[in-house]
Order: sequence, then structure tokens, then C-alpha cells
Amino acid sequence: MITDTYEHVVTRFAPSPTGFLHVGAYRTAIFAYLHAHKHHGKFVLRIEDTDKERSQKAYEENILESLAWLDLKADTFVRQSENVGRHQAVLESLIASGNAYISKEEAKDGSGVVRELVRFKNPNTDVTFLDEIKGEVTMNTTDLGDFVLAKNIREPLFHLAVVVDDFDVGVTHVIRGEDHVSNTPRHILIQRAIGAPTPVYAHLPLVLGPDKQKLSKRRGALALTEYRDRGYLPEAMLNMVALVGWNPGTPQELFTKAELIEAFDLQKVQKSPAVFNTEKLDWVNKEHIKLLSDEARLAHIEQFLPDQIKTLSGYTHEKLVHIAPLIIERISHFDEIATMAEAGELSYYFEAPHFDKEKLFWKQEHDGAKLIERLTQVCALLQGAEEAQFNQENVKKVLWDYAEQEGRGSVLWPVRYALSGREKSPDPFQLAAILGKEETLLRLTNALTLCTE
Repeated sequence: MITDTYEHVVTRFAPSPTGFLHVGAYRTAIFAYLHAHKHHGKFVLRIEDTDKERSQKAYEENILESLAWLDLKADTFVRQSENVGRHQAVLESLIASGNAYISKEEAKDGSGVVRELVRFKNPNTDVTFLDEIKGEVTMNTTDLGDFVLAKNIREPLFHLAVVVDDFDVGVTHVIRGEDHVSNTPRHILIQRAIGAPTPVYAHLPLVLGPDKQKLSKRRGALALTEYRDRGYLPEAMLNMVALVGWNPGTPQELFTKAELIEAFDLQKVQKSPAVFNTEKLDWVNKEHIKLLSDEARLAHIEQFLPDQIKTLSGYTHEKLVHIAPLIIERISHFDEIATMAEAGELSYYFEAPHFDKEKLFWKQEHDGAKLIERLTQVCALLQGAEEAQFNQENVKKVLWDYAEQEGRGSVLWPVRYALSGREKSPDPFQLAAILGKEETLLRLTNALTLCTE
């Protein structure tokens, strides 16, 4: 394994703050972080902000916010713009050594303006480098020509800046997307010219969307913080993105961060593109929700519960505690709580429903007298139940024999509908237990009153 040749592993994540990054970019950060921590090394975050026209502070802040959410703490943080003086010094030394030269060239926009570009003097040779994923790669540099290092002596460009910055912080492993493979020969030539060692490279295959096209904002890829705002857990997102194009070679699919660090191996990254599947993310997130404590689950529910529910007259924290397990069963991420609320699937827990009495009848039944008789008997049975023992199991015991005698649907459907006002809801025993004896009897009495009007 190539990594074993390094005593201290140093990786880096070097995003440009020119837009909101999607999960494809953060997979690079995750792999770099995991690889560094696997080998007890360092993870460097470098914001490559030298593109003054396109770089924005809001994008940088979003990158930092996203990495903090994933709990990917950098051991070293630097902005590339802070190193411009160092870049200029290296550029001048390259010119002095004959490895670069100033080229006066007319601008291609037809303006007639002559610019003084700085170009690297290409030796036109084969370059070989080791890639943790692709193995040994050899490329000829002749077609690159004398490539540009700087717009002028004061404005070094990407290729030079990246090499110098990696050299200065001691990067041993450059983990990045495979779209940078073509840049690697240029970087190695610059490394040789300034006396920098060549790091190990790991060029990651593309991340594809569900349409099997490259993941991109134009095709609907979301910023990482949008997943956070939709109620996905950072532990689940870390877990899921780590599995995009990598697996440990075992059936395990659910990982903590510590387990990912222990299992991660760059050589097990697949060589072909991988798909980011939101359905799989939903499953992973649901499984991580199950791992939360009851207190943590409740805190997330309260965070995402809409005000339209919290402001209902019957809303209480205690009642929310009772319905929390029912909510957790129904969702894969917490933003779905708002969808449940909008669909009317939560309000009946806190406020008596309004409904058409015709909907109290079971299927094709229309005998009003019989319906009143059954609801009256249910009230009588529940009235005799001990309030302290008014739980799902005991409510079922109280009503079950009568429901069997009269027909389960004929008895239990009107009870369920009277309590929820919904065609789809938890069973009447569970509803009664959540609502409590007093509220259950009040709603059944209201249904009886409606039937006699």
C-alpha cells in the first residue's frame, strides 16, 4: 500500500468559494478526513479564494458550516489568498532559474492589449505518478506546451498556487476528483522545478445523480446545508456519502464516524463512477434516527414541528412525548413532520376533529340507531376502565369482546373516526391511550351528539 511509505500522513480539502458545494465535493472532504485520521495524520482545509471575481464570503461560510455540521474538523485552516506573497516569490525564483519565463502576448479578445503572461518551460517529458486508486500512471507532457503559471508577475494562477500550498503544509496525499488527472503532470513538473516532493495522488471517480449523469447543481444537486435543513442527521449524511463509491468489503452499511475511520481504505474505492441515491440516504437516515436517544428524537421533533401544531389549544409537551414514537415510525427525515401536519395527520392529537357524521359508518352500513347503540356501549365500557390503567393494552381488553360480538369494523371504525376524524390514523386503542380517558370519552360523546342531531 502506497500510504505505508509515509511516516506522517497529511491530506487536504481545497474547495473554491465560488458556489454552494454538493455532496460530490464533500465526499472528497470525507475521504481526505478519514484517510488522515486512519493514519493518525493531519487534515488540512484550504479555501482557494484567489478568484476575486467569483469568490464570495457567503460560499466560504457555507463550506465551513457544512464541514462543522459533518464534524470534520480541520487540523490546519488557511485561505489561499493569504499566501499570494509566497506564490509570487516562488514564481520569481522559477523565472530566475529558467524554469519559467515572461511571455508578451496579445489578448485574444481582439483589443490589441499586450499582456505579460508567465509560462512554465515544459521539458516535454514523460511523467509517472502513483495513484492509490488507478495505480501507476504515466503521461507525456508534450501536448501541454509551455503552460501558463500566472496572468502576470503579481497574479499566480491555480497550478502554481496549489503546488506551493501543498508543499508548504506538507501534504503527502492529494485526494481529489478524477477531473484533475490531466492537471497532475503540470503539478509534478512544477514540484520538480521548486524542489518539492511528489505526493501520492488518489483521483476519485465521479459522483452521479439518479439519472446517471454527473452530479451538478444544474441537475438538482443540493447544497449540503439543504439536507441539514430538511432534517437529515449529520451522522447519516457522513455515513451515506462515505459509501458512495467505497465499501469496506463487508456487509456492514451503518457506521459511526469512529467506525468509518477504522474501516476506511483508499484502495477499496471503486474505479467506476458511483451514484448518490436519495432513497438509500432516507433509509440510512431512518436507521440513524433509531440510534438517537428518546430525548434527542424528541428535540428534533420539536424543532421541526410547525407552529400551526404548537399553537393548538390542546398542545402539550407531555402529549407530544406520547405521539413521538408514532411520528418516528412515519418519517425518514424530520422535515416530513411538516408534511404530516399539512396533511392533517397531527392536529387531531391536540384538537378534537370536525367531521361529517356519515363517515362514522363502517363501509356500507347506514343504520343510525345501531351506530348510536354501539357508540353508547363503547362509552359505557370505557367509563368503567380505570384511568390509571388507561393504556393501549387495557383499552383493547375492554373493547375487544364487544367488537368481536358486533363485528370489529362496525365497532372499531366509528371509534377510530370519532377520535381522529381521519380515514388513516393509528388504531383506536392507541389513539385512546394517547388522548387519555377524559378526552376520549368527550370525543365519543360529541360523535353521539352529532348522530342524534
